[in-house]
Amino acid sequence: MTPAPAAPPAPPALSVVGIGADGWAGLPDAARTELVKAQVLIGAQRQLGLLPPECTGRRVPWPSPLRPAVPGLLAEHEGRRIAVLASGDPMFYGIGRALTEVLGADGLRILPHPSSVSYACARVGWPLEDTEVITLVGRPAARLAAALHDGRRLLVLSADATTPAVVAALLREHGFGPSRIRVLEQLGGEDEACAEGTADTWAHPPGDPLNVIAVACRRDPDALRLGAVPGLPDEAYEHDGQLTKRHVRATTLGVLAPAPGELLWDIGGGSGSVAIEWMRTHPSCRAISVERDPVRARRIERNAAHLGVPALRVITGPAPESLAELPTPDAVFIGGGLTVPGLLEACWEALPAGGRLVANTVTLESEALLAERYRRHGGDLVRLAVAHAVPVGGFTGWRQAMPVTQWSVRKPSTPPTAERSAEAPAEPSGDNT
Repeated sequence: MTPAPAAPPAPPALSVVGIGADGWAGLPDAARTELVKAQVLIGAQRQLGLLPPECTGRRVPWPSPLRPAVPGLLAEHEGRRIAVLASGDPMFYGIGRALTEVLGADGLRILPHPSSVSYACARVGWPLEDTEVITLVGRPAARLAAALHDGRRLLVLSADATTPAVVAALLREHGFGPSRIRVLEQLGGEDEACAEGTADTWAHPPGDPLNVIAVACRRDPDALRLGAVPGLPDEAYEHDGQLTKRHVRATTLGVLAPAPGELLWDIGGGSGSVAIEWMRTHPSCRAISVERDPVRARRIERNAAHLGVPALRVITGPAPESLAELPTPDAVFIGGGLTVPGLLEACWEALPAGGRLVANTVTLESEALLAERYRRHGGDLVRLAVAHAVPVGGFTGWRQAMPVTQWSVRKPSTPPTAERSAEAPAEPSGDNT
């Protein structure tokens, strides 16, 4: 006997409906049907106000803060047909992500609306695939700095009506005053408007809080040029001399090999340059800088904000004591304190299989320690020497910087053999560097 076909799965009890500034008039029939049938309507007060009387479900505005409230709010209305309103495309910096994390992709039906980014690109004539999008909603404006490159086109999602002036000030501060700014308000709605000018001359008063900022980046010719790869000019950093210099820094980042989403521990942060440039390689890269000197720790925070990675986490305290509760790193860089008892061991133990460790030093004591670890664990031990041309009377000569010894190694999935470990000499001790 042939078994009866399985019944199709019941449709999700929760729908997420994207809605634009044009409100009910801009919704397709499928979205309208979901909203009319819903027993509970959840959204921002502004969005709920766009619905007509035929949407009879109970209207529930999102509480603040929104994200922590999602599980409880859904549990409160369990068993009812729920429709959640979202701005534009719910899966583009929208509530769709939070709902998917709670319910799973199969637990909701998403009906997207054109996003504000799609509208903005249509208005200014920019190809969407060639335009970088940065959101400042709930995020510091300083993160915009990492995206500033001459000729780039940026769309900035505003936090409120004051964001355009904040963006203009940041552009001026970073040498991008000539950049053209267009503030696109109420995109797709009856009250759509545009204000434009340059960052240097921006004087428009705050307008509508629902806006997107289009920035055509143009760098002042006299401004310091910051590239997209590691090895930023030393002048880009505030420092007291404790700075991994440009050419060594570029080599160090090349060996650390950051990949999207990875976490770096930067031990002995100094000015924070390695952690900062690790994070600048991709927006999802994360880093924790550990610096025992409070003055230097605050300086790292300032450098991180100025160079567009304000999310860099700075821990003020000694290593290895400050490492105990940190999340597992994908890579560790040790730029100072190599001879502190237990530091190298703690960093090595914290790394998972496949994790990378890179350590730089200029002292003989630390170099001896790295040579011993190289014999024990393998990897690469190199010496980096950089010389700069300088005036010598009426001529030009070379001035040699202190050579840097660098050990880099990948942690294997299996520990070294007992025979190899037994060959390693006792670990030398030294003063804290």
